[in-house]
Amino acid sequence: MSKTPNDSKNSVNNGLNLFTTSSKAKLAGCVEIGPHDYEPFQHRDFVNGLGTMGALFHMIKGSLGSGILSMPMAFRDAGLWVGLIGAILIGILCTHCVHILVMCSQVLSKRIKRPSLGFAETTEAAFSTGPVMFRRYAGVAREVVNVSLILSYYLGTTVYIVFIAASFKQVVDSAMQVDLNIRLYILMVMVVIIPIGSIRHLKYLVPFSFFALLCLIFGCGFVLYDVFTDLPPLSSRPFFSSWKQLPLFYATMCFSIEGIGTVLPIENAMKKPKHFLSCPWVLNVAMTWLVLMYSMVGFFGYLRYGDATEGSVTLNLGHTFMSEMVKILVALNVCCSYGLIFCVPSESMWKYVEPLVKEENKTRSYYTMRLLLILGTVALATALPDLEPAIGLVGTICYSTLGLLFPSLLELITFWDDPVYMGRWRWRYFKDFLLSIAWLVALVAGLQASIAKVVEIYWN
Repeated sequence: MSKTPNDSKNSVNNGLNLFTTSSKAKLAGCVEIGPHDYEPFQHRDFVNGLGTMGALFHMIKGSLGSGILSMPMAFRDAGLWVGLIGAILIGILCTHCVHILVMCSQVLSKRIKRPSLGFAETTEAAFSTGPVMFRRYAGVAREVVNVSLILSYYLGTTVYIVFIAASFKQVVDSAMQVDLNIRLYILMVMVVIIPIGSIRHLKYLVPFSFFALLCLIFGCGFVLYDVFTDLPPLSSRPFFSSWKQLPLFYATMCFSIEGIGTVLPIENAMKKPKHFLSCPWVLNVAMTWLVLMYSMVGFFGYLRYGDATEGSVTLNLGHTFMSEMVKILVALNVCCSYGLIFCVPSESMWKYVEPLVKEENKTRSYYTMRLLLILGTVALATALPDLEPAIGLVGTICYSTLGLLFPSLLELITFWDDPVYMGRWRWRYFKDFLLSIAWLVALVAGLQASIAKVVEIYWN
């Protein structure tokens, strides 16, 4: 629904009223100075809080998915050693962007005196309390983040359903010598994902994240067992593939390891949120482990299969017991991950629905909304089981924007007038400009790959 100029003006004024400090307070960079500084962490809900280890499991699971099995293909696009170096650099880049997002969220929570902020709220707070020239765009920036989160993660859960159904179809059809329609498997998957998707508090999803991690670790273990059985020499694979293929590696690696939408829900739910950014806790441990896993599977998978590497390394295993076991484990991993990923679009959507519901009906309305959203993903998957390439286009735009562009913008706007933070010669300005260039490269490379896939499936 479009807004009138007066509506936009009122929205900006409301945002300024909400995000301003007291008239006597002074801001030094990002922290309000005074005898009684507001500490956001002391005002959070610790009854349903998430422990540090639970946050670590969720953080790993939010970024570690079936995309790890496409890493050998990504290394094929880059070359053996360029792929390894690139994986480490991209891991550092993604870690830095997550660090920026969480740090800005914590700083802005203190600045506007709120216990916690989601991604969209952090963006609105940054624009509303930042330089005057950005304040008019606070509402627009918030909506861009909200819509991107809802589209990318909601449609992403639809792909999850199709992936789970397709995996079990391959195993069951092969074992029983039948050829059932994939839509029947999608309806069977619905029975499992409804209870998982109905879990609201992240602490109750920890067992699912832990089991999902075990499934993926064992699945990757089976893959690596086959990979290490007959490794050729390192010299048998090229150091560098080609400049033409390199953007595909960059896009695949960025989108496989990116989990920016789940970061703030996890940090906001922690009993000890300071452990998220502290060294070496949640963020650094999780990202180090993720980069190690992705690099190992990609490096040795490509070394083993070379140019014959398939889009998913499980396809290189053939129709063996090991291959079928890996498919089951990866499908279970994705199934158990549904609840965590589904929290992102459901919580974002609830912010639109909640103001329309009476206080006494909020709990019932909340779970009704989640059920309808889950049934929506099932209906979409049933109607269009080949939806993944088209969704890839949305994911490419939204994930790259959320994961690379907005963190750099948030840092610039949040610390715009803080010369100490921006460093000597304001070097962080240039760093954030380079992050914007990285976003543009990821966007173009991802769009190229996604459009090619859509053309291949729907027009060939």
